Parts: sequence; C-alpha cells; structure tokens
Amino acid sequence: MNFTTAEITAWVGSVLWPFLRIGAMLVAAPLFGAGTVTVRVRLAFAFVLALIIAPLLPDPPAVEPLSLAGLAISIQQVLIGVMIGFVLQMVFSAMTQAGETIALSMGLGFASMVDPQQGVQVPIISTYFVIMSTLIFLALNGHIALIELTLLSFYSLPITVDGIGRADLWALVSWGSTMFIYGLLVALPAVASMMVVNVSMGVVTRAAPQLNIFAVGFPMMILLGFILLVLTLPVLLPQFTELLAHAFGLLSEITRQ
Repeated sequence: MNFTTAEITAWVGSVLWPFLRIGAMLVAAPLFGAGTVTVRVRLAFAFVLALIIAPLLPDPPAVEPLSLAGLAISIQQVLIGVMIGFVLQMVFSAMTQAGETIALSMGLGFASMVDPQQGVQVPIISTYFVIMSTLIFLALNGHIALIELTLLSFYSLPITVDGIGRADLWALVSWGSTMFIYGLLVALPAVASMMVVNVSMGVVTRAAPQLNIFAVGFPMMILLGFILLVLTLPVLLPQFTELLAHAFGLLSEITRQ
C-alpha cells in the first residue's frame, strides 16, 4: 500500500481540525468542561466524535497542518469551539450571579462552597441554582442539542481560514448584557421580598429599640430567604428555558445556521 503526502495530509486534516473545534467546545462548555470531568475523558470523547463525523464532512482544504495556513485554520477551529461553549457557560453564569445576589440579601454571602462548573468559591445559594439549572439543562436534552449544533456547524462554517469575524465577536460581547438581565430577573422576586422584610425589621427596631435586632433579625432573614427560594422555584424553569433559547439562537446566528 502506497500513500502520497497529499493523501496523508488530507486524512490528518480531516480528523485534526474537527477534533480541535469539538475539543475546544468541550473545554469551554458547561458539564463537559467541569472540573469533575477529566482531561482524558474530554480528549477521548472529542476524538471519537471527530472520527465519526470526519467521513461526512466536505473535503478539508489541501493545507499542511504544520504550515502557517494550517495554523490559521487551527486557530479558527479553536475559536469557533470556544465561542460555542462560552455562550452556554454564560447561561450558567447568570444563574450563579442570581444566587450571589440572593445570598447577599438574605445574609448568606459568607457561606460558600466550590462551584462544580467553574471550580471557584461561590455562595451556597449559587451552587443550588447551578445544580437546578444543570438538571433542567439535562432534562431538556441541552447537552445533545449542543453536540448537534457543534457538528452541524461544520456545514455552515466549513473548515477554512475565514471563520469567525469581527461581527460575530461583537454579537457575543453584546449578548453579555442578556446574562445580567436574566440573572437579575431570576433574583428579583426574592431580593424584592427580602427588601420588604428589611424595611419591616427597621420599623420594628424603631418601635422597640430595646429589641436586639441582630439576635432576632438575622435568623428570621435566613428562614424567610429559604421560604422565598421554595416559593420562587417554579419561576426558575421558564426563565432558564427562555435564556437557553436565546443562547442557542445566538449560536445559530454565529454559526450561520
């Protein structure tokens, strides 16, 4: 069996460049990019997906992977994969922001633990929101939709030197405001209710100065905060679903689907 240099280059490129895009997506995306998922698992999963999709893709450009043009194509594939995963990471960051806002309003800002998604210390309420959002994301088959969108992006954004442009980067930056808006919408019912409780405690302190407000108010704020979390839990599903739909809409716009 004889193989020419062009055939070997084409075979390596048909697997390498899809592997770079899929691997970058898995590193930046929620769930797959969590610290609990080892690097070997991500690499193996990305390599298997690249091998499966490689025969179905259009012929890659006849460019050597180690040349300057091959390096530019590799950077474009990594950039596309990172953008796809980063958009969904911002969805979960909105939930983390909502949890931090609620925790500060109810006096639990000091109670923190490691976020399984980002691997940093966040308030325990943020961890609660992240876990609930992860369960909703899995129930909606968001992980399957993410993989499908990444694989379909090879048809709408072929493997070329030209991929993500300045307009796509600006659309991603502009969409960051949506993350803060939905984070505020998720936290707004609980925060507004806790503000009413704070005003009530101030009135009580003014009417009865001899009452130790710190001994009474602090446990009451935490108790009422947990009650409000239970009461506002049904609001999380439609808001998270709507934010997820906006994220996939942005991804479809960026990948030209």
